[in-house]
Amino acid sequence: MSRLTELFERKKRRVLNVYCTAGYPGPDDTRRVLRALQAGGADIIELGMPYSDPLADGPVIQASSARALAGGMTIEKLFAQLEGFREEIHLPLVLMGYLNPLLQYGFERFCARAAALGVDGLIIPDLPLAAYEREYRSILEQHGLHLVFLVTPETPEARVRQLDAASSGFLYAVSSSSVTGAVKDFDAVEKYLLRLQELRLRNPVLVGFGIRDKASFDAACRQANGAIIGSAYIEALGKGADVESATAAFLQEVLG
Repeated sequence: MSRLTELFERKKRRVLNVYCTAGYPGPDDTRRVLRALQAGGADIIELGMPYSDPLADGPVIQASSARALAGGMTIEKLFAQLEGFREEIHLPLVLMGYLNPLLQYGFERFCARAAALGVDGLIIPDLPLAAYEREYRSILEQHGLHLVFLVTPETPEARVRQLDAASSGFLYAVSSSSVTGAVKDFDAVEKYLLRLQELRLRNPVLVGFGIRDKASFDAACRQANGAIIGSAYIEALGKGADVESATAAFLQEVLG
C-alpha cells in the first residue's frame, strides 16, 4: 500500500497538505523545511519545483520560485537534496511542477529518479488528460507514482468523472478559477464542494487555492477530506526568524 493510500485509509477528514517551494527560503533549506513540516503535524508535503513560467501560481509562490531559481535550484539539485530523505521523513511527498522542465529533463528519467528516492506522486497542472492517457500513464504506473489531477468549479460533471478516474492518491479541487493565494468566498466554495461530494468520487478530495488559516482550513474540511495550504505558508517562512519556529507557529495556528 502506498503512503498516500495508507494515509487516506487511516485519516478520512482534516488531512493537511502543505506546499513549499524547493530551495526556499534558502538554497539549502529544502530538507530543513520537510523536517519542520513533519514535526509540526502536516499530513502530506507538496514540494514545488521552481519554474520561470508558473501558470497556476499566484504572486507569493511566483516570488518564492524566482528566489529559489536565483539561488541555483534545478531538478538535479532537488534530487540531490532529497537523497536519503526517507531515512527521516515518513510523510507522503508529492512533487508539484510544470510539464516543460520534466520534458527537458526526460520524463521517464525524471519518474525513475523520483520513485527511486521515495517520492509518492506528481501534480502537473498543465499536463492534458489526453496526453497523459496516450503518452505518460504507463510511465507513471511503471514507476509506482500517483498522478493528481485538478478540477475547478467550472469543470463539467462528465469531465470531473474523467479526471477522477485518471487521478490516483487524491483529487485536487481548485476552490475557484484564479491563481494560488487569492482569498475566496467560502459560501460559494462550499456549494461547489457539495456538488463534488454528491458525485461520490473514487478519490479523496483536497481543496486548494485560498486556504490560508484555521478558519479557511476548517471551512474547506467541512465538505472535503482536507485542504492544501501554500501561499500563506510561504509568507510565514519569509517573515519568520527561522524555518523551524515559523513552521511550528504557522501549523499550530492552522490546526488549533
